[in-house]
Amino acid sequence: MVALILNLIYLLLGVLALPWVLWRRFGGGRPVAAPFERLTGTIRVAACSPTAQRIWLHGVSVGEVQLLTTLLAELERQATERGLTLDCVVSSSTTTGLDLARRRFGADRVFPCPLDVSWAVNRVFNRVCPTLLVLAELELWPTMLWTAARRQVPVVVINGRMSPGSFRGYSRIRPLARAMLQQVRLVLARSAEDATRFEQLGAPTVEPVGSLKFDGVRGDRQAAGVVQLRQLAGLTEQTPVLIAGSTQDPEEQLAVEAFLDQRRLHHSLRLILVPRHAERAAAIAAWLEKRLAEPDAAGIEWQLRSQLSTATGRSPPAIILVDVTGELASWWGLATVAFVGGSLDGTRGGQNMLEPAAYGAAVCFGPFTQNFRNEVNELLADDAAVVVTDGESLRAFLATCLADPPMAEALGRRAEKVVERNRGSTQTTVRRLLGLLASDSTGGGCRIEAKSRY
Repeated sequence: MVALILNLIYLLLGVLALPWVLWRRFGGGRPVAAPFERLTGTIRVAACSPTAQRIWLHGVSVGEVQLLTTLLAELERQATERGLTLDCVVSSSTTTGLDLARRRFGADRVFPCPLDVSWAVNRVFNRVCPTLLVLAELELWPTMLWTAARRQVPVVVINGRMSPGSFRGYSRIRPLARAMLQQVRLVLARSAEDATRFEQLGAPTVEPVGSLKFDGVRGDRQAAGVVQLRQLAGLTEQTPVLIAGSTQDPEEQLAVEAFLDQRRLHHSLRLILVPRHAERAAAIAAWLEKRLAEPDAAGIEWQLRSQLSTATGRSPPAIILVDVTGELASWWGLATVAFVGGSLDGTRGGQNMLEPAAYGAAVCFGPFTQNFRNEVNELLADDAAVVVTDGESLRAFLATCLADPPMAEALGRRAEKVVERNRGSTQTTVRRLLGLLASDSTGGGCRIEAKSRY
């Protein structure tokens, strides 16, 4: 009866959301990811090896999929040491998350996560045949959790994140939240504060192990991807570069104004814009074309990243607008000064500032970073990042860094140290996952042994 009621509620919500789905599909925005496959559960994924324990890992979007990349590498390493055999597959709920996962893990190991209707969830469980279900950060759906419990598949939440806002929201439906969390075998929380909130909502077993995001960031400015982009952009290691990454409207405009202000004093300064959603590049490009036609921007050239070429004969542009996905982690390796977007308007909660911090860039972000509250606290406690509140303070921070390079370099070194000090949570998380697999003898399918695959 509960499943029937949930299905009816979901169908009603689906009908109400249909105009929005169609607008997303045909209106030039990001389309909803694989709506038919997610509604019906008719996914394509490699069959489970009959001689392996299969782990189904779910990451909602790009950030969670990046986190799973590091986790999977550590899973393979520790499983090999233990003589265990794993067969891992990954699901996501967004087009960008699915695209990134397919590039990282292969199309046959990746599938869209089903909508939380009983027929779709059951069909996917039948196809995937998991021994263990791992959810990154916070993605709780009642039908999925109750289906896993019925099939005796343990569920683990990794890098468990329960922000104050999420806690307030779940508290409003506390009986349902408790019923869902009771189906979760283990929550590995990113902090003691998150762990306490999970416990207060009814999670039976919670352990704070630290943030996995510290392990998922690179810091090598000589990595192949970084070097390739440096050459493509026509930069040297000494070129001062402002990168505004994961930006939302109007953060690109603020970054451009700060750049133009300082370009008058620092003629070699370059700007790289990496919007959070690449489909916004056309609108940003139209604005940029008009802005650079004004008298105070005379002579400033810009180019789309997709049009960059290593061919000689043309001077590299002063501004690059990145209109492709999946490269930001490497672009950060070129930054002298890094502004991390989604952090100025109070609604988006910020993006991953640990990526530029790991490279030793002088990092700044807005005051609204609730998605990374603990990571921000670590950086600010060590004077390893700066909070900017608007376009003027962004301009002032850029000016200070360019006028005082030793100060900017010291800020970046402190950021690197914060990242290094907090690494290691992925190893702990994987030990707990493999320990759970070893101790559980009742879970769902595909147990035995073979070679690790993903």
